Amino acid sequence: MTDTLIIRGGRVIDPANGIDKVADLVVSGGKVAGLDTEAPAGAQVVEAEGAIVTPGLIDLHTHVYWGGTSLGVDPDQYALKSACTTLVDAGSAGPGNYPGFAKHIIEPAYSRVLAYIHVSFAGIYAFGDGMRVGESDNMRLLAAREAATVARANPDTVIGIKVRIGRHASGASGIMPLDVALDVADDTGLPLMVHIDEPPPSYGEVVSRLRKGDVLTHCFRPFPNAPMHGDGRVRDEVRAARERGVLFDIGHGQGSFAWKSARAMLAEGFRPDVISSDVHAFCINGPAHDNLRVMDKFRALGWTLPEVVEAASIAPARAIRRDDLGHLGKGATGDVSVFREVSGDFALDDVRGEVVQHDSRLEPVGIAVDGVWKAA
Repeated sequence: MTDTLIIRGGRVIDPANGIDKVADLVVSGGKVAGLDTEAPAGAQVVEAEGAIVTPGLIDLHTHVYWGGTSLGVDPDQYALKSACTTLVDAGSAGPGNYPGFAKHIIEPAYSRVLAYIHVSFAGIYAFGDGMRVGESDNMRLLAAREAATVARANPDTVIGIKVRIGRHASGASGIMPLDVALDVADDTGLPLMVHIDEPPPSYGEVVSRLRKGDVLTHCFRPFPNAPMHGDGRVRDEVRAARERGVLFDIGHGQGSFAWKSARAMLAEGFRPDVISSDVHAFCINGPAHDNLRVMDKFRALGWTLPEVVEAASIAPARAIRRDDLGHLGKGATGDVSVFREVSGDFALDDVRGEVVQHDSRLEPVGIAVDGVWKAA
């Protein structure tokens, strides 16, 4: 069996290296060998004429602890649906159930699965239809020592710490769980991803605590707790956080992306750093669907194809501190995404029911993880 893959004749878009051209991409021995380079006879060939070839897309916010939590989706099915090679689970598991997540999901998955470990002992354990218990509401469940221990024991898969803050997620505990999570992140040297939902606390209070490299997800959420004032001005705390190096992630999900917020923020020149889906069992059939659909929404907002690819490849790779991912430089990990732009009239809905029509949609063709190809 050959260990060389040629993806032939596609439009190669690699924003990290300034590449946008039709070329043959060669992956050999699980690593990127280059564009239009010689390949041995007998190499596996994927015909990609008319398709788009990019570094393996990275969905920075997913929930893929399928079978272990009520909100989990199957990682391999989702990877093919979304043309994403790396799925970063955003706190589905905490220190109490991370070993099961690692053994039963991360290890056997074809897709690359990494994780923000939740500071709550059981992760996000009660999120479903008719059952919503905020895991940060009960301070007795916050497990700083255990989370730090598990993070240190799993450096290849744990890339950060997760906490959820807001009226639904932390309830009466307010902003206090954020202090615990910041302490864990500081102790382990890992970045923090913070969910923000409805107040209290306010968007400004939460983002003001974050440090360089930390991620504020759901950054274009709707009112209440939107990132801008009613007149469209970006909140001062949001601009100050960006100046400090805080990263802003879309995390669309079931309730966290609004066209109104997106239009207002972009009109003020405030762009998200990362496009992600926050896919889970209760939004995979809408309104989030998958990260290609979220990328489509930003194309509908005027972004170019290279811009949305950048926000879903090299930008999340930098957020998780993986310099081998998110680009097609020689020697990079051989993760590749292939998808097509299909013309038509497509309805794109946000979490409040507003629908925007767009004249094309991105549809998956297949992905390669470590140079191993699977068709969608």
